[in-house]
Amino acid sequence: MTAGVDLGVPQTQAIRSDDDVVRVRQLVRTVAVAAKLSLVDQTKLVTAASELARNTLIYGGGGTVDVASVDDGRRRGVRVVFADSGPGIPDLDLALTDGYTTGGGLGLGLSGARRLVDDFDIVTAVGEGTRITVTKWSR
Repeated sequence: MTAGVDLGVPQTQAIRSDDDVVRVRQLVRTVAVAAKLSLVDQTKLVTAASELARNTLIYGGGGTVDVASVDDGRRRGVRVVFADSGPGIPDLDLALTDGYTTGGGLGLGLSGARRLVDDFDIVTAVGEGTRITVTKWSR
């Protein structure tokens, strides 16, 4: 148990405001430190989580994140699952292309987040929402 976080149980955080995006960053950092990720890997995971939390808020209309410490028997890591019931992503291949954006941003959100983590999975359906699961493993 670290800073009030039970690492064996996923910690759920609503994403409804910019303040919630900050709370997601803090929660991911806390679990990453407790999982003994290196400072570089902590930073990569927190950056990816920040991008994905912002996307959940802006494009998904808000949603939730679950953050948990995981262990595959060889190494520890942190798994972060973002879910929303928004409009979904109509063209996933296009959305994962570097430079693609539907907003005024740099277009690095999904593709950039994918590069920062070890495992990246996305399930989306138009009109039903999006679920993105990312995992960063200790080295």
